[in-house]
Amino acid sequence: MKRKAHKTESKKFVSGFVSILGRPNAGKSTLLNALVGAKLAIVSDRPQTTRTLVQGVWTTTSAQVVFLDTPGIHDADTLYNRWMMESVAEALRDRDLLLLVIDSTRKVSPADERTVELIRKSGAPALAVFNKVDAVRPKSLLLPLIDQYRQWHSFEEYLPISALTGDGLGELREAILKRMPEGPAWYPADHLTDQPERFLAAEIIREKILHLTREEVPHSVAVTIDAWEDSPKLLRILATVHVERPGQKAIVLGAQGARLKEAGTAARLELEAVLGRKVYLELFVKVSEKWRENPRFLKELDWRSMRGADSGE
Repeated sequence: MKRKAHKTESKKFVSGFVSILGRPNAGKSTLLNALVGAKLAIVSDRPQTTRTLVQGVWTTTSAQVVFLDTPGIHDADTLYNRWMMESVAEALRDRDLLLLVIDSTRKVSPADERTVELIRKSGAPALAVFNKVDAVRPKSLLLPLIDQYRQWHSFEEYLPISALTGDGLGELREAILKRMPEGPAWYPADHLTDQPERFLAAEIIREKILHLTREEVPHSVAVTIDAWEDSPKLLRILATVHVERPGQKAIVLGAQGARLKEAGTAARLELEAVLGRKVYLELFVKVSEKWRENPRFLKELDWRSMRGADSGE
């Protein structure tokens, strides 16, 4: 996926790799999209919306930062959860900087301390990013929260932000850039992500399903792309929405298929805007029992398994 190229001429160019980590529903994906300036990761208010690593590249005239959004850090008590936490472990390795994103509206828990322990053990420099400050009233409530994280670990900086409104993002970008080493641009200036377009399409479809079904089937929904036929005039996509039980299939379909049709229309319109071409989208719903415990199916959901496929890029 690409955007309009920028000139890249500077006497001193810095570049580096930054992982975005945190507990579920802390706003990591919203932050990635805001930092990069494009929608690369889907967003919902359901925990564990992000299931695998999502790359986003921010390039200026004097810097390039490669961000990696990660699944929310949680207890890995099932194959599905272990699969997601393997992505977190990968994101902790060989990073120039870590961003620990903290939900400022949520009370501190032992799980938060365990998350900080992962950061500490990595040995990488880290910023504590206190997100959702737009929802904190009064702002003085942030002080004891920041003090608690100071006690747990000596972060490089403690930065209050709102990824949703953009408050504090300028300061965060400055804090990131001043910690990037001098180095080359790893990608062309117009490069945004190495994810295939078909993975983005599957994620956008899943996002629309999550929004329409709310808490009824969030973790039980997966989307696979069955056909991707690109021509000069039309991109034709056939996709399957997988659920684990017949009752969930009925929820996704809605009365006479109305909910699935609504999700498909919303996904098609967004895909046309993002991909810049006309899209024909057809969705099917299938009961795939215990897909979260199926290693082969989980591998199919990972965008890295799609790299060899025709992504239309």
